[in-house]
Amino acid sequence: MDSTTHKIYHEHGFDSRKHLEDYLSDNPDTAFGDDALIFPMENLTSLFRRGHINGDVLIDLTSGSLVHHLYAACEFFQHIIVLKVSDRCIMELKRWLDSRTGAFNWGHVTKLHADIEGNSDQYEDKEKKVRSAIPHVMKCDLEKENMTDPIDLPPADCIISAGLLDVICKDKDDYRRYLRKFSRMLKPGGHLILIGTLDITYYTVGKDKFHAFTYDEDFARKAVAAEGFVLDSCKVKKRTSVSDLIDYKGMIFVAAHKDPLV
Repeated sequence: MDSTTHKIYHEHGFDSRKHLEDYLSDNPDTAFGDDALIFPMENLTSLFRRGHINGDVLIDLTSGSLVHHLYAACEFFQHIIVLKVSDRCIMELKRWLDSRTGAFNWGHVTKLHADIEGNSDQYEDKEKKVRSAIPHVMKCDLEKENMTDPIDLPPADCIISAGLLDVICKDKDDYRRYLRKFSRMLKPGGHLILIGTLDITYYTVGKDKFHAFTYDEDFARKAVAAEGFVLDSCKVKKRTSVSDLIDYKGMIFVAAHKDPLV
C-alpha cells in the first residue's frame, strides 16, 4: 500500500478497541509490552516521584483510548481532563471509567504500575484512584484555536500527550503548530510530557494501515525548544518488539516546561 493511501487518524477514525487489543493487551502474543507500557510507565513514575510536577489540572491529549500513562499522574493532580478527537475513543474509555461490562481489561497495567512503584499491597485501590481522578472526557477539534470551543478550559499545570502528534501530524510544520497550541493551554512554567515513536511511517489497526509522522530525537528536541519550552529530560529506547503491525525504530520520552518569560 502506497503511503499516500494510508488513512489519517483524526480524519478517518479507527477501531479503538482493536487498537488496544493489538498493542496494549495482556495477550502473550502482544509484542509491545516493553516499549508501549513499561518504558513510559517507568519514566512517568520516576518523573512524578521527584515532586515538582503537580497541581490542579492535567490535560491528557493522547491517541486512542489509552489510560496506562495516567496511572503515575493520578495522585498528583486534582483533576485530569481527557480530550479525544473521536466519539468512538470516548465511548471506549468511558466504558472502562464506568466499570461497564465488556470494558477493556487494564488489570495487567494496574499490577505493572504497582510493581514499578513497589506498592503491590495497593493494587486493589489503584484503578479506583485513576477513575476518580478523571472527571471529564471531552471531544475536541484539533483545528480550532480553542480545541474545546465553546468551553474554555482552565490553564493546565501539565499536559501529557502520548502518541497523538505521531498520528495527526503530516509534516514538521504540523508538529510545531500543535506544540504551539499545547503551549497556549499551559500556565507559565507548566509542564509538557511527550511520549512518541521514532522513525515510524505507518501503523496498522485491523485491516487498515494508517499514516504516521516520521521524525527523530534531534528533531523532537529542537522543535520543543523552538516553541518556547525548556527541555528537562529526554529518554530514548530502541525498539525491542518484533511485529509488522508498525515500523517504528524506537520510543521517546520528553519532559519539558514552558518558559515563563516566553
